[in-house]
Amino acid sequence: MKKLLLVILISSLGTGTTLTFLSSHWLMAWIGLEISTLAILPLMAQYHHPRASEATTKYLLIQACATGVLMFATAFNAWMEMGWNITEIKNTYAIILAMTALAMKLGLAPFHFWLPEVMQGLDLMTGLILSTWQKLAPFALLIQISQPVPPYVLTALGIASTAFAAWGGLNQTQLRKILAYSSTAHLGWFIIVIQYSPGLTLVALGIYITMTMAAFLTLMESSSTKISTLSTSWSKNPLMMVTLFLVLLSLAGLPPLTGFAPKWYVLEELTKQDMALPASMIVMTALISLYFYVRLCYFSIITLLPNSTMVKMSWRQKSKQDKITLATVTMAALVLLPIIPSIMALLHFFN
Repeated sequence: MKKLLLVILISSLGTGTTLTFLSSHWLMAWIGLEISTLAILPLMAQYHHPRASEATTKYLLIQACATGVLMFATAFNAWMEMGWNITEIKNTYAIILAMTALAMKLGLAPFHFWLPEVMQGLDLMTGLILSTWQKLAPFALLIQISQPVPPYVLTALGIASTAFAAWGGLNQTQLRKILAYSSTAHLGWFIIVIQYSPGLTLVALGIYITMTMAAFLTLMESSSTKISTLSTSWSKNPLMMVTLFLVLLSLAGLPPLTGFAPKWYVLEELTKQDMALPASMIVMTALISLYFYVRLCYFSIITLLPNSTMVKMSWRQKSKQDKITLATVTMAALVLLPIIPSIMALLHFFN
C-alpha cells in the first residue's frame, strides 16, 4: 500500500474516532463511526488474500447491521422524546436497541462470534488497530448512555462476555483468535462496572489497550501467528519470548504485573455495590481465561524442539519495527501497577 494512501486512511481513522468523541448529537456520532469503519476496510483487504477479503466482508456486514440498529434506536428515541442529544436518550426500547448495536460493534457476548473469525483473516497490525483503536468510539458512546440502562442488563452482558470468551479461547491454536477472545473477556470486566464507576472503566480500558499493544507488537517481532510457530521462537529470540511470557501473564491479571490492577479495582467496586455473586462469577471465568494464557506461556518458553533449528541468530535479523514503541508499551504493560492507585486517587479528586 502506498504511503500517501496509508496516511489518508490512518488520518481518517483518527478523524472518525475524534468526531465521535466530540459529538453531542447522534447524527454526528454516527458519521464518526462510519468514517472509522470505511477507513479500516482498505487496511483489512490490502493483501488481496481470500481470508482477508472474507474478513473484510464479514466486518462490513456486521458493522452495517449494528449501525442500522443504532440509527433506528436513536430515530425512535427522537420520535418519542423529541431530542437527538446523546445523553438524553430516555426511551426504554431505544436504550436497549442502542446497547445491542454498541455491543455488536464492540464484540460483546452474545454478539462476539464475528470477532475471532474477522481477526483470523487480518495481519497483526490491522488486528491491533481492530482490537484497540476501533473500540474507543463505541465505548465512548456506551459510557454516555449507560446510566439509564437497567443494571441487570450490563451485569448479564459482562458475565456472558467473560464466560463465553473464556470457554471459546480454550481450544484455539491461532494466536489472533485467542487475542480476540481475550478482547471480549476484558470488555466484559469493563462493562459490568461502567455504570458505577466510569472513571475506573476508562483507566481499565487504557491498561487493556497498553497490554494488547505489547502482545501484538511482540508477536509481530517474532512473526508468530500460531502456537506451533510460537513454540519454535525461543531459539530465535529468547528475550522476546520472556517478554511475551510476562505480557501474557499481565493480560491474565496476575500480580505484580499491571493487568492485576483493573481486575482488583473492578472487584472492589462490585463489592461496594453489594454484588458479591457477579464478582464471584467473573472471578471464576477469569480462572478459565488464565488457563489459555498459561498455555501460551508454556508453548512460548518452556517447550523446545528435540533438535536445534537451523535459523539465523536474532542479532543478524533485520529489525521489523520501532524498538522504542515496543519497549515503551511493554514496560507500561508490566510495571505500572505501583502508580495505578495514584491515578485512581486523582480521578476521585477531580470527581
